[in-house]
Amino acid sequence: MLKSFVGPFVATFFISMFVLMMQFLWRYIDDLVGKGLEGEVIAHLLFYVSLTLVPMGLPLAVLLASIMTFGNLGENYELTALKAAGISLYRIMQPLIFLIMFLTLAAFFFSNNVLPYANLKASSLLYDIKRQKPELSLKDGVFVNDMDGYSIKVDRTDKKTGLMHDLMIYNHSDATKNYEMTIADSGRMDADATGRYMEVRLYNGWSYTDEGYKDRNSKTFPFRRVSFKKQFFLIPLEDNSLKRTDEDLFKNSYGMLNIKQLQHAEDSLGKDLERSQRNRVKQMLRQNYVKRKEYSPERDSAMMAETRGRMLNLDSLARTMDAREEKNAADKALDYARSAQNSYRGEVTIIDRQKEMIRRHQIEWHKKFTLSFACFIFFFIGAPLGGIIRKGGLGMPVVVSIFLFIVYYIIWMMGERAAREGALEPWQGMWISSVILLPLGAFLTYTAMTDSAVMSSESYTNFVKKIVGFFKRKKKHEA
Repeated sequence: MLKSFVGPFVATFFISMFVLMMQFLWRYIDDLVGKGLEGEVIAHLLFYVSLTLVPMGLPLAVLLASIMTFGNLGENYELTALKAAGISLYRIMQPLIFLIMFLTLAAFFFSNNVLPYANLKASSLLYDIKRQKPELSLKDGVFVNDMDGYSIKVDRTDKKTGLMHDLMIYNHSDATKNYEMTIADSGRMDADATGRYMEVRLYNGWSYTDEGYKDRNSKTFPFRRVSFKKQFFLIPLEDNSLKRTDEDLFKNSYGMLNIKQLQHAEDSLGKDLERSQRNRVKQMLRQNYVKRKEYSPERDSAMMAETRGRMLNLDSLARTMDAREEKNAADKALDYARSAQNSYRGEVTIIDRQKEMIRRHQIEWHKKFTLSFACFIFFFIGAPLGGIIRKGGLGMPVVVSIFLFIVYYIIWMMGERAAREGALEPWQGMWISSVILLPLGAFLTYTAMTDSAVMSSESYTNFVKKIVGFFKRKKKHEA
């Protein structure tokens, strides 16, 4: 059984990883193309990304391999022969159950120890690649801002000679706005041998310069216009080598932490949230509950009398005001209440953001268990299902596996999103997919062990035929 399972498992694992890797490349293809990246950088990125995809590819490989293994046994009647010899399905599955338990523990160890490191490396490298300046690629009729301080548009480029026609170049390298514009009938642009400068040759054009852009307080606005037959200048280029960011900027993110670090970070965030809530309540009461008014001897004497040995009675204080003061106080109180409400809304946004960060840490904590436990669930779905459908190879098992995995993934993503938004508790959102599919695995295992006809299409066909035959006989009898 182990020999029958390990071969398909290894093959389907690499197939799953290849499919998931293609999905990653399809998603980030625009960030990778045209950056002049070295092969070593791309290899490192793909290696670290492949490590981050292991927790997703492993359950899919277990499901596909278990369906293929038991499907082949059922298709070749080996499963029937084993059962006829008195060997139960549990005895047949027992070696693989121990293997799956080992894979589940290994997946948890990987998610807790290797995955945070891989996420850190992949995220920091992908961040650096996104910040990498692309190589200059001029498109006809479109302004290109790839070179800092310049905006360039070319109407048409001769593919054979490389000559560009109707160029327009805006220079804003020394100011916050375009202070120089150059128009030329034709020209060429080529990088020099060092790659540090772009050599620009322009023919038959005009150059317009705002000479007063440096002194905006000047009452005059000098302007210069120059015509030329030929013009040559250099545009400095940035170093195109990939600049690596310090990984310490990413190491405290929830995706780069193990269980112990997540628990510590969650406790710290919870204490910060509790402390900030207390401080905001005190600040709200101190700044908005009682406001200082203009000096009034009558009111001050009443306030002194009211506060001797007991708390201030605001109703008694209000009775010392005349109608005009009372109206002014009510208007000001309304303004203060509106200001406090606006301030409170901003504080609520900050508090909600802190709560969301705590939920994200909790989600990441549960995710390390759910993705590992998925291997266990998918085996008890795939093994009995393969014995029921009795189809091996890469035909029907692939279709069934992909369908079940998509169902699991959709439920899992919906639960994670609900937990992230606070609609569900983090443990509810992350375990809902396991709770839904675990009874399915138990039902399929029970069905396969008892040789129940629940999953047999022939039994349903016979049932339908009996119902149709019953109505035909009844109609014939009435006739």
